[in-house]
Amino acid sequence: MPDISLVADGLLFPEGPIALPNGDVLLVEIAAGRLTRVAPDGAKTVVAEPGGGPNGAAIGPDGKCYLCNNGGLKFVERNGLRFPVGQPDDYSGGRIERIDLETGAVETLYTECGGHPLKGPNDIVFDRSGGFWFTDHGKQRRRDRDVTGVYYALADGSRIEEAVFPSDGPNGVGLSPAEDELYVAETMTGRVWAYEIEAPGRLKARKSPMRGDQGRLVAGLPGHQLFDSLAIDGEGHICVATIHNGGITRISPDGSRIEHFAMPDAITTNICFGGDDLRTAFITLSSTGKLVRMRWPSPGLPLNFLNK
Repeated sequence: MPDISLVADGLLFPEGPIALPNGDVLLVEIAAGRLTRVAPDGAKTVVAEPGGGPNGAAIGPDGKCYLCNNGGLKFVERNGLRFPVGQPDDYSGGRIERIDLETGAVETLYTECGGHPLKGPNDIVFDRSGGFWFTDHGKQRRRDRDVTGVYYALADGSRIEEAVFPSDGPNGVGLSPAEDELYVAETMTGRVWAYEIEAPGRLKARKSPMRGDQGRLVAGLPGHQLFDSLAIDGEGHICVATIHNGGITRISPDGSRIEHFAMPDAITTNICFGGDDLRTAFITLSSTGKLVRMRWPSPGLPLNFLNK
């Protein structure tokens, strides 16, 4: 297991970390319905309380935080650990929100696409043009679950389009360093797909008669390993949080090299990069409610509108 250090604990299912230039980390607490700022010494400050299930987050071109809100999750606690078990009774609907980090004001940008409601927006990444890609993981109920996809939207709330449909529980999303490929991690299949980007918001059409929108399969893991959110490092590796085999799986862009960085939590959900050299990896350990950090083998990829 790599050498990790604790940044903060007592978090209620943390996810969506963003390493800010001043050393703070923004993250969501899904089980608390809030966006929280964590200082380097572990001190926590509530930024906003959008309710529902705040999930993936990213800083947009206006400096505000754009949030995937999955509408809420039902949780159970066992032996001091917290686990999500599906759609809650008070599910409030999926949406994309914008949060002013100074005032905590929350705006709703999108709740549907083409007449179809968003079910459980999960992860988000901005491209250089100022638009963003996001996944809709959907909701799981006792006997059924949603069929969802991947979307592209503009930050001013004026346009949203479905880019990939269907996708099997899409979760993590990221862009290659050249922004010529979009990476999408599917949770239940344990697979990462790459989609060729023709222009901002537009993927090269590759249709499969059996799967619909067809990407390039980068990697699929054996056994019971589920993929969650992801980040890209400066060498182009896809760094995917991995559930059950808790940790971060680092995958080369062509899928030929795969290595695993084990974490002390079976529900490791996300990673981001920060520090002066972007070699500090901040990782959310969700069932134990912790944010930890470690030294990463290579610098993270600078994010648009953040690490500039």
